[in-house]
Amino acid sequence: MRHVLSVLVENEPGVLSRVSGLFSGRGFNIESLNVGPTLEEGVSLMTITTTGDDQIIEQIIKQLRKLVTVIKVVDLTEMQAVEREMMLIKVNAEDSNRAEILRTVDIFRCKVVDVSQNEMTIEVTGNQGKLCAILNLLSRFGIKEIARTGTVALKRSMQLD
Repeated sequence: MRHVLSVLVENEPGVLSRVSGLFSGRGFNIESLNVGPTLEEGVSLMTITTTGDDQIIEQIIKQLRKLVTVIKVVDLTEMQAVEREMMLIKVNAEDSNRAEILRTVDIFRCKVVDVSQNEMTIEVTGNQGKLCAILNLLSRFGIKEIARTGTVALKRSMQLD
């Protein structure tokens, strides 16, 4: 099962290495990892996407909490949360296909961020399902390259019981 972990850490050298080492040293895989500063100086937020059953995730969380530089760990999977990912897609865009590609971009509320004679680069932001859906639709035109950020997530403000 896919889990999204929100990990608040002290922003100091070696933190990323220790966290990723905890995963690799125990044979756990990180599907995506995002790190960025928070409003509090010297504190960063890591969003880690991984897979595993509840027992494995519980073990990961316990191990993360043992690290000195980790302030807080939350599994957002069981909570209502907002998740987003950004992806850049470079797609073949011959004259005969441009109108259809642009309609798809419009339907998915994406942006064309670069254009050349035979290519378009499209920026897509959304959940994992949206990104997979547009990839499937654009694949018939020929996708040349993609770059993805991985998941970022925050717990929703209004949690319903």
